[in-house]
Amino acid sequence: MKNRKSDHFVEIMDTTLRDGEQTPGVAFTPAEKLELARLLLSRVKVDRLEIGSARVSEGEKDAVRAILQWADHRGSLEAMEILGFVDGGKSVDWIRETGGRVINLLAKGSEAHCRIQLRKTPAKHFDDVAAEIEYAHSQGLLVNLYLEDWSNGMRNSFGYVHEFITRIKSLPVERIMLPDTLGILDPTEIATYLEWIYRAFPDLRFDFHGHNDYGMVTANSLAAVRAGINGIHSTVNGLGERAGNQPMAQLVVAVNDMTSRRCRVVEKELVHASEMVQSISGKRCAWNMPVVGADVFTQTCGVHADGDKKGDLYVNLLLPERFGRHRNYALGKLSGKASLDQNLEAIGLDLEPELRSKVLREIVRLGDKKKNVSPADLPFIIAGVLRTPLESRIRVVDFQVETRSDALPRARVEVEFDGERIESTATGDGGYDAFVKALRKSMRKVGVTLPKLLDYEVRIPPGGKTDALVEATISWENGGKPLTTTGIDSDQVTAAILATEKMLNLILPLRNDAAQEEGEAPRHE
Repeated sequence: MKNRKSDHFVEIMDTTLRDGEQTPGVAFTPAEKLELARLLLSRVKVDRLEIGSARVSEGEKDAVRAILQWADHRGSLEAMEILGFVDGGKSVDWIRETGGRVINLLAKGSEAHCRIQLRKTPAKHFDDVAAEIEYAHSQGLLVNLYLEDWSNGMRNSFGYVHEFITRIKSLPVERIMLPDTLGILDPTEIATYLEWIYRAFPDLRFDFHGHNDYGMVTANSLAAVRAGINGIHSTVNGLGERAGNQPMAQLVVAVNDMTSRRCRVVEKELVHASEMVQSISGKRCAWNMPVVGADVFTQTCGVHADGDKKGDLYVNLLLPERFGRHRNYALGKLSGKASLDQNLEAIGLDLEPELRSKVLREIVRLGDKKKNVSPADLPFIIAGVLRTPLESRIRVVDFQVETRSDALPRARVEVEFDGERIESTATGDGGYDAFVKALRKSMRKVGVTLPKLLDYEVRIPPGGKTDALVEATISWENGGKPLTTTGIDSDQVTAAILATEKMLNLILPLRNDAAQEEGEAPRHE
C-alpha cells in the first residue's frame, strides 16, 4: 500500500447499493441496482461503488453479476466493490463466481467486538483475517479491509487497533477502511485519531466511513478530509441504518467549498440522483435537506427577497444553478413587495402599484389561512382581485373514474378545448393515472402535448375526517422548469384533476383570435 495523503482529489466510494439497503424498508431489485449503478458511475461519476454483499441471496447474486458485466464492458471492474466476510473463503469464492475483482473484507476494529461477538482472542482473529486476505489475493481479488467499530476501538482499545494494523500492513491490502459504526465521534476526535493513525502508519491508504447518529457525520467527514484521508464513503440521501450514512450531496459541497481538496462528483447530477433514489427506495428527503431538499433554495421572508433584489445579500456559495435548480421566493403571510416582484418578474407580469398592493394583501390573507400559495396561483389571484374570470382555454367538463378489485382502473374524460368537446377513455395503474392517459389521448387530437409529471403529493389536514378537504399538489416539467399547481376538493382524484386543469391553462398560450375568426383551430406542441 502506498499512502497519498497529499492527494488533491478525495475518493468518493458510494455504498447506496449495499449499506443503503440497510435502511428499514429498502430493498432494491436487480434491475434497480443496475440502473442506480449506471447513474452513479456514468453520470454522477463517483470513484468507486460498493454494489452488494456476498452470500446474501440469489437475487443479490443476480444483481451483482449484472452490474459487473456492465462494468466490465466499460473497463470499470476494479471500481466495483463487494462486502465479504471472514468465512473460510466462501465470500471470496462467491465474488469470483459473479466476476468480481474487489472484496471489502469485514473484520473487527474494536477488542470488544472481537471478544464478545466473535468469542475469539485478538491473535486468533488477526490470523483468520490474514488467512482470508492471502486466499483472496491468491484468487486474483483486490482486498480492502473494514475495521468495524473502529471508533470504539480507538476510544477504548487503541492497542488492539494498532496491533491489528501492524499485523496486516505488509499483506496485500489496498485500503484500510475506518468506520464510525455507531456515529459516536465528533470532529475533534476524528482529527486526533487520524493523527495517531497516520503517525503510526504513514504509508497506508485509509477511507473513513461515517454514520449520522448524532447528526455529526458531515462535520466528521470534513475533519477526516482535512486530516488527509484518502477516501470517504457516502450514500445518496444518507440512506443507511438508524440515522443513516454520510449524505453524498452534503459531503461533495463541503469538500469543494470548505477545503483545499476536491471531489470528482458532478454537482449538477446530485439532485437527479437524489430524486431517482427517492423514487426507487420510497424514502422521501426532508424538505430542508441541504442541496437536494425541495425547499432549500426558497426564500420565504420578504426582507430576504428585498436584499436579494438589491444586491444578492442573502446568497451564499450554494447557488442553485450549481445543481441545475433555481431560486424561488415563497408567497404567503411573510411575503413583502420584493417577494411578489420576484415572482411577477419570473412569469413576465408587470402590475400597476395599486393592483400590486391588492394582490399582495390577498396573498397575505391566504397565507394567514394556511392556504398553500405558489407562483402558479398568481394569475388566478390577480383575476380574483380584478373580479374578472381568468380565461380558460381548456375545461374538464365531465369525468368518470372506476376502480375494481379485479380490473385495472378505467377513466372516461370529456374536455372542452377552445369550444370543441373531446372525449377519451383509458385504463391505468391507478385512478389518476387512467385519467391522465385519457386526457393525453384527447390532447393529442388537438396537438397539445402534456408536460412530464415530476411529483405528486396529497395532503390531508392532521386529524381530518374522511370527508375533509384534500389538497393535491402536482409538479410538472414545463420548458425545463418546474411548474407546481394545487387543487382542493373532498375527493383526492378530483383535487388532482383540478390541479391538472389549472396546469393546462397556465402552459397554453392565449388564443389566436385572428385564427379563430377564420375558423382555424390553433395547434400547440
